[in-house]
Amino acid sequence: MVVLSKIYTRTGDAGTTALGDGSRVAKTSTRVEAYGTVDEANCTIGMARLHADGDMDAKLAMIQNDMFDLGADLCRPGMVNDALAEYPPLRMSDTQVSRLEAEIDAMNDALEPLRSFVLPGGSALSAHLHLCRTVTRRAERLCVELADGGDVNAAAVKYLNRLSDWFFVASRIANDDGRADVLWVPGANRV
Repeated sequence: MVVLSKIYTRTGDAGTTALGDGSRVAKTSTRVEAYGTVDEANCTIGMARLHADGDMDAKLAMIQNDMFDLGADLCRPGMVNDALAEYPPLRMSDTQVSRLEAEIDAMNDALEPLRSFVLPGGSALSAHLHLCRTVTRRAERLCVELADGGDVNAAAVKYLNRLSDWFFVASRIANDDGRADVLWVPGANRV
């Protein structure tokens, strides 16, 4: 269990921060950008939950917990040295990815196939889920960039990829199972 008795430490005043393995890096490093964007995505999920209830709220709560797992995974470099760690680092698992895939499939079964791209909007929940989707995509891009330059848990990248898909399908569910989706009309406003 994490215990935080003092919130500020002054250790980051020079522009560096500690990673989960104790090493220090610049606050502008790709790793910090990646887990910081995961945190931002988690905040957007909290905003979406203000408009969710029942099963949707419960699923979003599970995802928020997963996002903290993901942040813990990303802030701890050195997967090759996990066996040497003082305690086992928290890593995302393929079972978390599989859970998202099963939920996407179940939600998608209730939807008619799309005939056009969907504009973000419709219900308040749907609009917030679209925001969750786009911030999650940005986090995924940063994780892919990080993976290109160092070791990143493959399940972490897969999780973000599936999660953005999850948010898209959930946004359609939030729009009366897609019946209230706002569809793109190509060239509708050209003169």
